[in-house]
Amino acid sequence: MTRSTENAAPGTPTWLDIGVPDIEGAKAFYGTLFGWRFEDHGAETGHYTTCYKDDLRVAAMMPNQEDGATAFWWNVYFATEDADATTDRVRKAGGHVVIGPGDVMDLGRMAVLDDPGGARFGIWQGREHTGAQLVNAPGALLWNDLTTPGADTARAFYRDVFGLTSEPVPETPGMDFTVLTRPDGRPVGGIVGDDGAAPAWLSWFAVEDTDAALERVRSSGGTADAPEDIPWGRTAACRDPWGAAFGVMTPAEEPSS
Repeated sequence: MTRSTENAAPGTPTWLDIGVPDIEGAKAFYGTLFGWRFEDHGAETGHYTTCYKDDLRVAAMMPNQEDGATAFWWNVYFATEDADATTDRVRKAGGHVVIGPGDVMDLGRMAVLDDPGGARFGIWQGREHTGAQLVNAPGALLWNDLTTPGADTARAFYRDVFGLTSEPVPETPGMDFTVLTRPDGRPVGGIVGDDGAAPAWLSWFAVEDTDAALERVRSSGGTADAPEDIPWGRTAACRDPWGAAFGVMTPAEEPSS
């Protein structure tokens, strides 16, 4: 699916980026895994580097500038029409402002935030940069899940901030798993309740063959769990060579009509 000229609807995960200790190594790892190519935007941007799949923008990476950093992660940004108003709603709903809101040149306006449980996410008010140009296709963002011990609080928070409703998933008996849905009925993510989890968002990328992707993860220095078949496809949780978590999934084929 492409959305190259328009901003996504508010509340939709629209962009991903990651800070890494070895950007050349990260290019090699993710380039091998997803077939990405890269564009470094120069020293004036801190070497912010856009990742492309089939010449369409899918994500970005940058050198991590924090001395002594040992933890790295993919940051997911939700679309908004008004970053300042959304940031105000985050505060009122019990979240915390980490960065911003502020302009990123003429590209857009953003903020980095924590929900009440401490799970970090961003918001993006696109201008010249409308977020990902390719989603739900091999090598691009497919889905995002929040795992948290405070699932009820999280569901109320994302409802109050983005208008996302949450519904239990009957295909997952015994799990506290709800799907987040936009007001227009489109599902955009999930919340997994887990009392032992550190609150965090996990981004899933589509791949053509989960097992082949896991071979590339491991041969390039990453780690991966055993694949698992679920009602929506074949999945596996992974970590890159620097410990950043992500998932891969080969979506299940739609039943023919």
